[in-house]
Amino acid sequence: MRTLISVLAGAGLLFGAYVISFGVPERLASYLGAAAGAEAAPSAEARPGGGAGRPGGRGGATSVVLAPLEARPHDLVLRTIGSATSLRNVEVVASVSGEVAEVRMAANASVAKGDVLLRLDDRAQRLAVEIAETERDEAQASLNRYNTLKDNGNLTITDVAMAEAEVALRLAEANLALAQVALEDRTIRAPMSGRLGLSTLETGTYVSAGTALVTIDDSSALIAEFEVPERSIGLLEVGRVVQVGTPTYVGRVFEGVITAFDSRLDSVTRSATVRARIDNSEGELLSGMTFAVRMIEETEPLPVVPSTAVTWDRSGAGIWVSDAGRVTRHPVAIRYREGDQLWVETDVPLGAQIVAEGAAKLREGAQVNDAAEARPSA
Repeated sequence: MRTLISVLAGAGLLFGAYVISFGVPERLASYLGAAAGAEAAPSAEARPGGGAGRPGGRGGATSVVLAPLEARPHDLVLRTIGSATSLRNVEVVASVSGEVAEVRMAANASVAKGDVLLRLDDRAQRLAVEIAETERDEAQASLNRYNTLKDNGNLTITDVAMAEAEVALRLAEANLALAQVALEDRTIRAPMSGRLGLSTLETGTYVSAGTALVTIDDSSALIAEFEVPERSIGLLEVGRVVQVGTPTYVGRVFEGVITAFDSRLDSVTRSATVRARIDNSEGELLSGMTFAVRMIEETEPLPVVPSTAVTWDRSGAGIWVSDAGRVTRHPVAIRYREGDQLWVETDVPLGAQIVAEGAAKLREGAQVNDAAEARPSA
C-alpha cells in the first residue's frame, strides 16, 4: 500500500511539473471542459488572462519575451604583453687604453652629438703631435729652400733631390695626421644625442680598449615589441594604431603605430613578432618598460541575440522565431560572445521577432504570446 501511494504521489508531482512548464494538454483540457459542462465556463473566465495554459497564458499559449532581431558590429580585441626599447641606443666603448683624466657623464643627463663625455691622459699624445709638427715644418723648409735655389739657377739641386724633399714633406704630414688622430682618441665624445645611463668611472680609473663606458638612449620615441598569435595575424598592418598601458601609469592609455612585423611565425609559439612605435616626446616612459598592448578591430554588423535566446539540441545551436504567434526553430552559428550578448550567423531576417526569454520551454509550432503585451496595464 505504501509503495502504491508513493508511486501515485510521484506521478502527481511529475504531472504537476509538466502542467506548470507546458500547460494542460489540449486533449485533456477538452475532456475536462466537456465533463464540467457549462458550469466550468465561468470559472475559466474568472482566471486572469483566461485559458487552460500556464499561468498568464492565453488560450494555451506559452508566455515568452519577444524582441526584434538586430545587427551590430563587434569589437575584436587582442590583448598581449610586450617590452619597449628606446628608438635608438648605443653603448659607448673605449677605443684606446689609458687613465681617466676627466669625466663628464652625469647619470640621466641629456647630451648632444659631439659633446665630450670623458678624457684620457693625453700628455704623450700631445708631445707626439708637437714632434710631428716640428718634423713637418723642417721638411717644408727644406723643400722651400730647394725650390728657391732651383729658381735662382743653382744646378746642384737635381730633380731627384727635389722628389726626395717632396716625399719627406708628405711623410711628415702623414705622421702629423696620425699623431693628431691618436690625440683625438683620448677624448671620447657622444656619438648621438640622447640621455646618459649610469657609469661607475671616476678620475684616475684605468680603462682598457673595448671597455664599455656608458649607454646613451634616444627615448623621444620607444619601440614596443610583442607577440601576436596565429589566429590574429589578420590584424597586422603597418600603420595600424595600437593602445598600450603600463603599470607605472595606471589608467592611462598611450597610442602606438605598428612599424614592422615578422614575415614568418615562430615554429614553437606559433606567433609573429610585431614592433610598434610609441611617441615619448614628454619623456614619461623609459626604455625597458613592460606594456599591455591592445589591438581593436570592428567587424561587419552581425545579428546580436541575448544568450537566453539560444537553445541547443542534437543539430547544434538555434533560436526561436515567432510568426503570427507560432514559433519555429532556426539554426545559428555563434561567432563572438561578450557578456550575455552573442553575435551569430543565421538566415533569420533582421527585424524578425525572436524569443529572447523563455526559449527553453518551447517546441516546434508551439503557440506563444509576448509576456510584455500580456501584462496588465497599470
